[in-house]
Amino acid sequence: MNVDGLFDVSGDVVLVTGVSGQLGGEYAKAFLARNARVVGLDLRPSAGSLAMQDEYPDNFMFCSADVTKKASLEQALQEVTGRFGTTPTVLINNAAIDSPPSAPPEENGPFEDYPEASWDKVIDVNLKGVYLSCQVFGAAMANAGKGSIINVASIYGLVSPDQSLYEYRRKRGEVFFKPVAYSVSKSGILNLTRYLATYWAKHNVRVNSLTIAGVFNSQEQDFLDVYCSRIPIGRMASVDEYNGAMLFLASPASRYMTGSNLIIDGGWTAI
Repeated sequence: MNVDGLFDVSGDVVLVTGVSGQLGGEYAKAFLARNARVVGLDLRPSAGSLAMQDEYPDNFMFCSADVTKKASLEQALQEVTGRFGTTPTVLINNAAIDSPPSAPPEENGPFEDYPEASWDKVIDVNLKGVYLSCQVFGAAMANAGKGSIINVASIYGLVSPDQSLYEYRRKRGEVFFKPVAYSVSKSGILNLTRYLATYWAKHNVRVNSLTIAGVFNSQEQDFLDVYCSRIPIGRMASVDEYNGAMLFLASPASRYMTGSNLIIDGGWTAI
C-alpha cells in the first residue's frame, strides 16, 4: 500500500452520531473534505449540518434518529442504504450528554444527592446509545464483512474527575461537584469496545475507542485557568485537534488495530 493510500477514506460511508454537537460536526467535515460520504445522525439538524448539506449535497446526509431507541436506528439504517446503496463502513459513536455547569443545583451537587433520573438519562444516551448503535450498524458491518467502529470515550472514563478544579466555584458560595454518571458511562465504553473487538474480529470489523480531554468552548476564565494549569500541554484542545486520530482509526493506517484505546488528552492521564 502506498503512503497516500494509508489514510484514504474516500470509499467509506461514515456515520457520525451526535453530529449536531461541537465535535460531531468537526468529525463530519474532516471526512467530507477527504471525499468520504457522511451520514450525520442526531435528533435534529444544527446550522452546521444544514451548511454541510448545502456544501456537499451528494456526499452528506442528515438523518434524524434517537440513539436510545433501536427502532429509530433501524429506520436510519434503511434510509442510509437507500441513499448510498450500502451500509456504513465507519461508525463514530460520538453522541453523549453531561450535566452542564448551568444545570440545576441537584445535578451538580454532592454524590449523595445525585438524582436517579439524571443517572438514567446520562447512562441511557452515553452507554445504551452506543450499545444500540453497535447492535444495528455494527451488525450490518459484520454481515458485510467490513467496518471500523470508533467509540468516543473520555479521560474521565480512565481516571476520576479532579474535583479540585471546581474549588473556585465552592469558594464563591456554590455547591458544585462534577457528577458521577458521565464518568461511569465513559468507563463502560472501554470494555464494550474490547468485547465487540473480539466478538467481531473474524468478521473484519475493527472496534477501538478514542479517549479525549476537554475542548475549548468559551468556558469561563476561572475554569480555564485551573484546567489549563492541570494539563501538561497547558491548554484545552481546539475543536479540530481530534480529527487526525479519527481519520487514523477509520482508515487502512490502523488496519491491524482493534480493541485498543487511543488517548489524545494533552498529557492529562500521564500525571
